[in-house]
Amino acid sequence: MINVGVFFGSRSAEHDVSIITGLQVLENLDKTKYTAFPVYISKKGEWFVGEPLKKIDSYRPFKEDMHGITKVILPPVPSMNGLYELPTSGLLKKTHKVCDLDCAILATHGMHGEDGTIQGLLELADIPYSSCSLVGSSVGMDKIIMKGVFKSMGLPVLDGTYCYRSAWFENRDPIIEEAEKIGYPLFVKPANLGSSIGISKATDRPSFISAMEVAVQYDRRILIEKGLDCPTEINCACVGFDGKVTPSLCEQPKSWTEFLSFEDKYTRGSGSKGMKSLSRSVPAPITDEMTELIQSYTAQIFRMLECKGVVRVDYMIDRMTNQVYVGEINTIPGSFAFYLFEPMGIPFAKLLDGIIDDAFKALEQKRKSSFAYASDILEKATGGGTKGVKR
Repeated sequence: MINVGVFFGSRSAEHDVSIITGLQVLENLDKTKYTAFPVYISKKGEWFVGEPLKKIDSYRPFKEDMHGITKVILPPVPSMNGLYELPTSGLLKKTHKVCDLDCAILATHGMHGEDGTIQGLLELADIPYSSCSLVGSSVGMDKIIMKGVFKSMGLPVLDGTYCYRSAWFENRDPIIEEAEKIGYPLFVKPANLGSSIGISKATDRPSFISAMEVAVQYDRRILIEKGLDCPTEINCACVGFDGKVTPSLCEQPKSWTEFLSFEDKYTRGSGSKGMKSLSRSVPAPITDEMTELIQSYTAQIFRMLECKGVVRVDYMIDRMTNQVYVGEINTIPGSFAFYLFEPMGIPFAKLLDGIIDDAFKALEQKRKSSFAYASDILEKATGGGTKGVKR
């Protein structure tokens, strides 16, 4: 049996959504293949394991002193291979291993989880994990850098600009002027958030100022992007590794608002069903040619960002011109977008099997690379410093 830790929660505005995705993964992992357990990261950033964490009621609200849970740490040391009880004395040698960790499935949405931070820790510990690598995770988290990468690939993106929170507070007039050169409507987005949190649509200067005041509460860097008057949102997921990718069916989320808010995605009668509860059309009611184009773009993005596991790329189609624009990539999408693969004959459990297999393949490939280089630089160093060393 493979010991699989499912990570969720964390210090993120998407903390609660992450819990839902994590519990869905736990419910659908093949229990004949895996010994799966929750690894909950609290809003304070503390890590816990224990049977009670498999129940959603344990988070209403979460109490760190509840019976049956243990506070743990993950040492960034390849030989330790597991989660250890957090020592009260601060000395690692006085702690003990709570559970082995053969593979990590990351259901951590947003900052401190989807952005490359946990991925980096797992890389140091040599533990296979389900999501994109450090670079792909970091680029996929930052909407400003992401947009620059898409543009460099020659993909169609909406016009936009960006600013810093500090600049907004110091002198907002140049920012307003640059935004109005793009023209209303505009979308104002925190650079490093998902699930539509902090995103607002602006149709004039007063609403733009209000949108900025919301966005700067969530991030220090803000993306200002051209909006469409008649948009249709289309999403497409992708799964794979090492260039071998499988795009999903396309979906058209349905909403009675102009864009999908956090409430649309997760709270309108959804219970704990996550993104699957959202009203949607699968496959999307678009032409075969448009479907193939979007799937092609999705596969290109997956390969360029060296993705792994499941990602979802969101698109906007201008209904007036039928022009498609790449919106953003979600490197750990809500519910792992499993509902886009099920109609293709890939049930959630099989999807998770493939993700775990690819996690082990990635670690195997990493171990085939050389991290050593024979050098005489230490022998040439003089004294106890580095004055004699040139590089």
